[in-house]
Amino acid sequence: MIKVKIAPSILASDFSKVGEEVASLERCGADLVHCDVMDGTFVPPITFGDQMVKAIRPRTCLPLDCHLMVVHPETQFEAFQRAGADILTIHVEACGKRTNALLRRIRELGMKPSAVINPETPVEEVFPAALEADMILLMSVHPGWGGQKFLPETLKKIEALRTFCIREGRGELDIEVDGGVTAENVRSILSAGANVIVAGSTVFRAADRAATIARLRG
Repeated sequence: MIKVKIAPSILASDFSKVGEEVASLERCGADLVHCDVMDGTFVPPITFGDQMVKAIRPRTCLPLDCHLMVVHPETQFEAFQRAGADILTIHVEACGKRTNALLRRIRELGMKPSAVINPETPVEEVFPAALEADMILLMSVHPGWGGQKFLPETLKKIEALRTFCIREGRGELDIEVDGGVTAENVRSILSAGANVIVAGSTVFRAADRAATIARLRG
């Protein structure tokens, strides 16, 4: 059975005390720390870069799951490797036919490679990357802002991706979903075949983060 992993996104944390926020995730039972890196070009907002990852690295033993929403992600690989990133996720929309070559470069640098597609991108476009990556992320909201509602059409994309992975002998591949995940809809997301759940507002705004993370496990 594939392990369910919870990856709270620090985009929803209190940036005035982000180190404390990250440390609390480990105590509350999270599996990963999701870091949303935005360059102001691939998506309109600017969030943070490798310096934030470097700053929080000493505050947790959890893997740092870094989602690069940037136009030229390959220019950032070495910086994030030095900062302590464990997983590096790149967009198929930004990388095109270079995606698999860039995934191999991430692996050469000692990080786990991951690829992601936006909601408007057909799921078939990430299939080649699923043969190279350690994880595939499906955006279930339009990237750039937290607090959006889950797009239900994502469920069919999860099912199609998991079916493809099983057919190609990669049935254990991690499938991550990011955007609008709540305790109310997580069961359908897991049932569709996802096993890595990104949750920002749902975790950080909860009165009891540990209980919320436990509920998100399904």
